[in-house]
Amino acid sequence: MWLKFLGTGTSHGVPVPGCRCQTCTSDDPRNQRMRCSVFLKVNNKKILIDTSPELRLQLIKHRVGVPDIILFTHGHADHIMGFDDIRSFNWRNDRAVDCYSNSETRQRLQEAFSYIFFNSSTANSGGGLPEANLYNISHLPKDWQNIITPLQLKHGPTGVLGYRIGDLAYLTDLNGIPAETLKELRDLQVLILGALRWRKHSTHFNIDEAVSAAEKIAADTTYLTHLSHDVEYLEASGYLPKKIKLAFDGLKIKL
Repeated sequence: MWLKFLGTGTSHGVPVPGCRCQTCTSDDPRNQRMRCSVFLKVNNKKILIDTSPELRLQLIKHRVGVPDIILFTHGHADHIMGFDDIRSFNWRNDRAVDCYSNSETRQRLQEAFSYIFFNSSTANSGGGLPEANLYNISHLPKDWQNIITPLQLKHGPTGVLGYRIGDLAYLTDLNGIPAETLKELRDLQVLILGALRWRKHSTHFNIDEAVSAAEKIAADTTYLTHLSHDVEYLEASGYLPKKIKLAFDGLKIKL
């Protein structure tokens, strides 16, 4: 099993246009963050989590291949707006892409990409339309249920899913972990956890809150993602406990 970070940035991405802060002007590639998405391979099955606005560029840069399914965490723009780029998956796999999410995210995808789901007469205009099957996460086929465990998270008023896949858990965009979800996070090798910035935020963990949650979960290694330009890689890395690290675009984890 392996996972590659396609993007580790917050909704603005890093660098932020027009910003001249230490992180945005850094030459360290670990400070250059596309919007959040990850790609996994487990038991010869390939999984993409979220379709960030830079999805096409991420797939070209990181050469991860074509996923068998797509999982969505939630329907915010920085996690879905690359959805049109799945057209390449259609012709590579010669089929529609199966996508799984909660009902709120499914509705958001249908609204944001109504030309895909409600205007089939335009299918042959321009570059064509993606072909996707949108399913509720509760309808995962049995062979996928043996691999993927969806996890409920708190992200302000937004319904968000995290995922446990084997001994790895991916939890981005959150400001709380329900008790029932904590029970599903025991004995992890790798925990991936959203941590927006140093200052508090109403719907995201900040660095200190993420560190506290990570220490409670006690995975062998924790990687922080969904990082804003307030988080400079080397500076923040020196602050973190030994078992907690910052993720960066292109980082590959093997289990």
